[in-house]
Amino acid sequence: MTIEIKLDVMLAQRKVKSKDLASAIGITEQNLSLLKQGKVKGVRLATLDAICRYLNCQPGDLLIHIDTPEENLDDLS
Repeated sequence: MTIEIKLDVMLAQRKVKSKDLASAIGITEQNLSLLKQGKVKGVRLATLDAICRYLNCQPGDLLIHIDTPEENLDDLS
């Protein structure tokens, strides 16, 4: 299972600059960049909530689940 972040798409649709979003939600531009690139292991719900509120969207607008068939659910425990 892979979860991809479509934050760049939403920023473009809303015509919002990354630095403006980072400033508005209280995270560094570097951390936002890592999030956009999918180089983070997790996202705090408070951060996701702040992003969604600022961009007026739902979490599902930002995240996409990609199922990989070779994974086994037993590996998750």
